[in-house]
Amino acid sequence: MTDSEIEITAELVHDLLADQHPDLAGLAIGEVAGGWDNQMWRLGDELVVRMPRTERAPDLLYKERRWLPVLAPRLPLPVPTLVRIGEPSARFPRPWNIMTWVPGEPLDHTSISRGDDAADTLAGFLTTLHVEAPAEAPTSSDRGAHPKNCTDGFEKLVHAVAPSVMSADVWSVWDKAVTAPEWEGPPVWLHGDLHPANVVVSDGTLSGVIDFGDMFAGDPAWDLAAAWLLLPAGTASRFFEEYAHADEAMIRRARGLAALKSLFLILMGQNGERGLYGGKPTWGPAGRAALDRVLTSSSGRPSPA
Repeated sequence: MTDSEIEITAELVHDLLADQHPDLAGLAIGEVAGGWDNQMWRLGDELVVRMPRTERAPDLLYKERRWLPVLAPRLPLPVPTLVRIGEPSARFPRPWNIMTWVPGEPLDHTSISRGDDAADTLAGFLTTLHVEAPAEAPTSSDRGAHPKNCTDGFEKLVHAVAPSVMSADVWSVWDKAVTAPEWEGPPVWLHGDLHPANVVVSDGTLSGVIDFGDMFAGDPAWDLAAAWLLLPAGTASRFFEEYAHADEAMIRRARGLAALKSLFLILMGQNGERGLYGGKPTWGPAGRAALDRVLTSSSGRPSPA
């Protein structure tokens, strides 16, 4: 049986715990819906086991082991922190992590009702996260580049998911992004994958950020796309006012990247509706709502008085 053929079950998780962390083996185990590279299992009330199910997943877990202990203590929102590590074994030939559980409802399953509070919270989180990264910080092979380098992928997504009547507006946003000046500052720490399934909501506002496996150092615009991906309509301007470090070029790049990511969410939603492997039915509505916010927002920053 190859790695990809290994079925991850509650029984397997229990057996791995019994082998390597027997003091935790008595806790209740329950599968968590969602996840892409990792299948997650709730462990008691306060922990979660992250089990890799794709070829790239182990590298993401190793990245979390190395860098989350550096970042987590200074971040102003709850994020998963590493509690224990699981080593490859005869039962399961990949590494696995035991993390703290971040309570809340994923945003692709709920909505934000306190928009101003969420905008302030997200701005504070990203202001704290976006500091210059050390030279040895991870980079990304498929993210972090200027939007102009992603045009082929953007075009394929537009043709795959966007209604023809919307294409002109989508391309207008993208054209403004690809003609924006490049980021000239130092690479800063980025979450790298902020979308509705990777944040949680409590009491109507953002209450936690999860899944840091894609963290890397680069252009802040890749995270700032979250102003449209996560926040309710009409709150992007408040977000950028609070974030305060974004110039017009950065906002143009971020808005274009928000369009790109929205289209990807819509495509994954369509795949989920068709029952295709890797599809995420809850991502479709979230992506369509985000794209609508992108297209109805002239910019992120309030106009000068």
